[in-house]
Amino acid sequence: MAANTPIYTALVMAAGSGTRMHTAVKKQFADLCGMPVVAYSLRAFEENSHIRSVVLVVPKGETESALELCLKYGFHKVKNIVEGSDQRFKSVYNGLQCVPEDTDYVLIHDGVRPLITGDLIDRCCKYVLLTRACVAAVPVTDTIKRANAHGFAAETLDRSTLWSIQTPQAFSFPLIFEAYKSLYKTIKEYGTDESKITDDAVIVENMTDCHVRIIAGDRRNLKITTPEDMVIAEAFIKSGR
Repeated sequence: MAANTPIYTALVMAAGSGTRMHTAVKKQFADLCGMPVVAYSLRAFEENSHIRSVVLVVPKGETESALELCLKYGFHKVKNIVEGSDQRFKSVYNGLQCVPEDTDYVLIHDGVRPLITGDLIDRCCKYVLLTRACVAAVPVTDTIKRANAHGFAAETLDRSTLWSIQTPQAFSFPLIFEAYKSLYKTIKEYGTDESKITDDAVIVENMTDCHVRIIAGDRRNLKITTPEDMVIAEAFIKSGR
């Protein structure tokens, strides 16, 4: 690899409990057209020439089964398998601490978004070089209203300025790592409303002076949350997307 070639690591988050799926098998390991859901994301990063290595974050007690999955499907770029925590941002921090030290940029991706494409990975890799922080997103098409405390519509928001955020979210590795360390220091010293930590970009927005670039995502890049999402994802896969 050339000396000036940036080094990208993918951090695949698959540590969730998946309670809304109401299934015995966690959604990230559920069968989707003959392969576990998380395997689709791992395969996309495995096949992408920009990505040098992958860190996989899984629920506690699942590292051995995750290793077996990686061996079965030949995911050689998975260099570390890490146990997550009870909240996503804590799981991400666990993963960031195991990212190879020579990494320049990290792409953080929800392992339950199986329809990620190589083109989307390429876009993230391109724009993070320019801005240090970027997130995949699609424009909001529904009318969005803000409700008041009594459940009545108080305001109709301008949807031309609204985006539905996806993953991957790509960052300079030193930037996101320092942002997370600052977050943990803030929580320890002052406390914070952890419910407001909804994604990785919000941590960069609040803990650094870096602006996060919104880039074109993919409407098919859905997040598996409910059984209905599995049906939609299966339809996309069977149709060849």
